[in-house]
Amino acid sequence: MAARSIASLSLSFGLVSIPVKLYSATEAGAAVHFNLLHNCGSRLKQQYVCLKENVVVERADMIKGYEFEKDRYVTFTPAELKALEESARHTVDIISFIPLASVDPIYYDKAYLLAPDKRGAKPYHLLLAAMRESGRCALARWAWKGRQYVVQVRPAADEGGLVLQQLLYADEVRSPKELDIEDAAIAKPELQLALQLIEQIASDSYDPDEYRDEEKSRVLAAIDEKIAGKAIVVAEPADADTAEGKIIDLTEALRASLGARKAASGKAPAAARSARAEPAEAAPAPARKSAKRAPAPAPAAAPAPRARARK
Repeated sequence: MAARSIASLSLSFGLVSIPVKLYSATEAGAAVHFNLLHNCGSRLKQQYVCLKENVVVERADMIKGYEFEKDRYVTFTPAELKALEESARHTVDIISFIPLASVDPIYYDKAYLLAPDKRGAKPYHLLLAAMRESGRCALARWAWKGRQYVVQVRPAADEGGLVLQQLLYADEVRSPKELDIEDAAIAKPELQLALQLIEQIASDSYDPDEYRDEEKSRVLAAIDEKIAGKAIVVAEPADADTAEGKIIDLTEALRASLGARKAASGKAPAAARSARAEPAEAAPAPARKSAKRAPAPAPAAAPAPRARARK
């Protein structure tokens, strides 16, 4: 399905104004959601109850208010709230150009994509090329839905266009200094072993297609089994000693990690050489142990289960 723009904006720097369209950069609702039901199987309905009169309040009778003191509010009509939102400017004002790596990712909030609007292709691509050439990104101000944001406008990593990244303010981000992290002395041999381990599993880039949400897949598989009338087998918890509380020698753990990586990388070539040197009949594979399942219930006349529609 084609992407739909959220808003039409103007990206402004100096006397140059670039008409752009704003698109969400991420997909919402990817998680598995469960509905609340009564034990009879019926869906539940949310209701709002007045704490003073103890009656259910219909949406038409609701108003919005801001609590400025305990239990004291100033209220706003729908027209007043609409006027507040309409005061937002549809201009993203660039205030400076900074090095791409100068913003700590901890300040990143929601991301959007920018595409040129009508008659905006030439200045859009000019700004994009200039930022790529200079290695800099734009820092800008943007008023949107009753709030002013500081945003970063940067070239997309896949060379597809511009990204508008909302940034958090300083008072919205916690510092590790607040955690009172205990200091520890690191010996040079330990550091060298850690650097070797990093080098063994180092990669030059991040490819998001190499990863998937295995927990989501597990939950969806369990839902499919429920639909098919099968029992869900609960995985046994991991050994507590491997998770926490077991004191180990850091240097020995690093050496063992390095040895395990080397052994794993050497098994495949050795097996291939052995197969080429001495072809032999493949040994019969051992019988797989069947998964634990609850005893199947006695067959009964019932409609065939419906397949779950995946989102």
